[in-house]
Amino acid sequence: MNRFNFLILFCVSLASYAQDLTISGTVLDDNKQPVAYANVILYTSDESQIITGSSTNEEGEYNITNLKSGDYALKLSYLGFESVSKIISVTKTTNVGVTTLKTSAETLAEVIVKAKKPTITKLSDRLVFNVENTVLTEGSVLDVLRSTPSVVILEDAIKIKTSSPTVYINDKRVVLSGEEVIQLLESSSANSIKSVEVITTPGAKYDASSGTVLNIVMGKNLIIGYRGRVFSKYKQGVFPNYEGGIANFYKTDKISLSVNYSFSKDKINRDNKDKINYLNDDNALDQLWSSNINRNKRTETHNGNINFDYFIDDNSTFSLSSTILLTPYFEYSTRNKTLISDQNTNLLSSFNANTLSSDNKTNLGFDADYVNKFKDDSKLSVNTSYTNFDYSRVQNIYSDYFLADNTFDYDTALKTNSNQDISILSWQGDYYIPFDDDTSLTFGIKGGKVKTNSDVLRFNIVNNQEIMDTANSNIFDYNEYVLAGYVDYEDTFGDFIFNGGLRAEQTNVKGVSLNATNKQNYLDWFPTVVLTHNTTDKLSLYTKYKRSVTRPNYESLNPFQFLLNDNIIVTGNSDLKPAYTNRFDFGTILNDMHTFEVSLVTTTGNFTELGLQDNGTNILTFTPENIGKTTELNFAYETYFTAFKRLSIYFVTIMYYTKEESRVENLNVTIDQWSSASAFDASISFLEDSSLSTNLSFTYIGKNLQGLQKVKGLLYSELAISKTIWNKKGTISLIASDLFNKADFKTSTNYLNQSFSQFTNLDNRYVKLGFSYKFGNSTLKTNEKDRSHSERSRINSGD
Repeated sequence: MNRFNFLILFCVSLASYAQDLTISGTVLDDNKQPVAYANVILYTSDESQIITGSSTNEEGEYNITNLKSGDYALKLSYLGFESVSKIISVTKTTNVGVTTLKTSAETLAEVIVKAKKPTITKLSDRLVFNVENTVLTEGSVLDVLRSTPSVVILEDAIKIKTSSPTVYINDKRVVLSGEEVIQLLESSSANSIKSVEVITTPGAKYDASSGTVLNIVMGKNLIIGYRGRVFSKYKQGVFPNYEGGIANFYKTDKISLSVNYSFSKDKINRDNKDKINYLNDDNALDQLWSSNINRNKRTETHNGNINFDYFIDDNSTFSLSSTILLTPYFEYSTRNKTLISDQNTNLLSSFNANTLSSDNKTNLGFDADYVNKFKDDSKLSVNTSYTNFDYSRVQNIYSDYFLADNTFDYDTALKTNSNQDISILSWQGDYYIPFDDDTSLTFGIKGGKVKTNSDVLRFNIVNNQEIMDTANSNIFDYNEYVLAGYVDYEDTFGDFIFNGGLRAEQTNVKGVSLNATNKQNYLDWFPTVVLTHNTTDKLSLYTKYKRSVTRPNYESLNPFQFLLNDNIIVTGNSDLKPAYTNRFDFGTILNDMHTFEVSLVTTTGNFTELGLQDNGTNILTFTPENIGKTTELNFAYETYFTAFKRLSIYFVTIMYYTKEESRVENLNVTIDQWSSASAFDASISFLEDSSLSTNLSFTYIGKNLQGLQKVKGLLYSELAISKTIWNKKGTISLIASDLFNKADFKTSTNYLNQSFSQFTNLDNRYVKLGFSYKFGNSTLKTNEKDRSHSERSRINSGD
């Protein structure tokens, strides 16, 4: 009897084990050659639901495991071939045999060109650039942004038209400074990008400080396997610069993991020609200080990004991610030659000032996420994050002073040691409810805590002895608490589309230094309204309103000083307050191609780094100040279209009026300026397989007004060429920037008793050569999050 029971138990166990079945097979083309990396998707028999997926290896073979007995629909596909679907009945481990994919009835070249044509969707609140499965995804994420209409990539910043956007990836805010974001995006593969959204009127779910949003939308991957990408770049500007890295991605039925690493070694040059007119009591010229300043920044940076997803079931995912930025070597040197003349240009004296700063920086960010999608398509998202930024700097300044006949007069020397530690902890939850295809409600809550500890010690060096300067030594502790809640509602009423939201943010701030304590507590409301009327199939009208806030970064709040020489000081301002912006837009979209828009933008409490000269002490101090009210009136035209199937053209032009009203040293100052800005971008692909692509862009910004300064017009220009090789596994790229050497800028300040100008020759004219190689299953899409939060983005790594 015991043997009989054992036999029954054994048979039941065997039957249960037999449910873990496998199907396998081989995919060939019509020339009997293996088709590598073909998509193999398994559906339910009625093809209503995807069960799992895989892809073929280099030999065209595939395996799908962990199946139960039953009937399935098997679909095999690859670009340029006709898809094959078949119904299979699985009762045991099965070899499907050879499946032959036939070349599509259209020529392969035509299929590729059609598949690789990016499209654009222009909505009232955003522009959507659809790039999935296009030639643009062969390179890096930064390459895609470089081709995105209205987006301008500078060496250390990303611009949308003339403003700086907040960068999001899958609606998660990117946490790094502008230059660090560019490094991260350049090292990330574009293989997984679905679209890029340029959101000019972000909804209430975005942080109130997000005036304009650049959201990179990643697609979802079903294919199991591993893929990787290695890349290297060489840039020749004034000095050579190097970058290299590797990206890895692995996915199974239950997990996905991406690990990226890059290293860059840079030396960046910058030259300044400064003129300061120190005035007498009658505002006539007393002394002219003319300076030539050369700056070199040398850095070695390690950039890492890790993302892990665990798929709890078909509707729930738990994720962990981290961003690691290490800069163990950062050296900043300046060489300054200043001539001091009287009002008749007679030389009075001169001095040389040399500074050397050595920094050490780490920026560590960690995130945990949980996302659950319910049966009614509603979705719950929960996130918590922690960031730590640690920074230290040692600065040495040596100055030699000379008489009019160039004989030595005296010298000075000083040293500063400064440290800053920033800890950021935040959490948030979002819930999305779709009532039908046209109506949805989203609401959420977010909390954040920021703690900053900083100190600076300054020493005067006399006879090679360091003597502490207590008057210029300080500590600064800063604490910030923000609690926010929001609701967004979207609905369609006939020909009208309404999108409205409201966000509330309670902020408590306390800053403490040795000689001052600053407290700020305020509750702010941030409404957003977008109303669109589709009058005909070809014409739509829209009106928009949004209120947003710009908070100072933590470096701007730090009152410590950085000296270019004994007479030019850069310092922060612990009394700095947020700036609030109200924006009204009215526009029309014609044929989904032409957009005409008028906008009025008013900012109260606008702050900028303001240069103030002291005509009594001959000291020029740059410090961030709330300068007052700024008003802008904009008239814009924008278009995007495709010509000759392979040529995509984007063009925008803006005429705008700016008026700044401020109060400086208890006196009213009003300055205004009419300006213009235009951008042109053309992308075209060549060769039968579209493996050669080029992008040419121009951005012109005319004379304009920024922070009580007049800024001379400039022209950004760039030519980017890329060629895929080795069956599109390899990519060679060449970028030439500032083709006409017109991207340097000159500022002039001339109001009340302020009179100085600055010409800056940036190291932005360069040639960059790059190479990347993809290995493994290149059809896989990554799970890269590249997360960011508003508090993190206010960390400024400085120069």
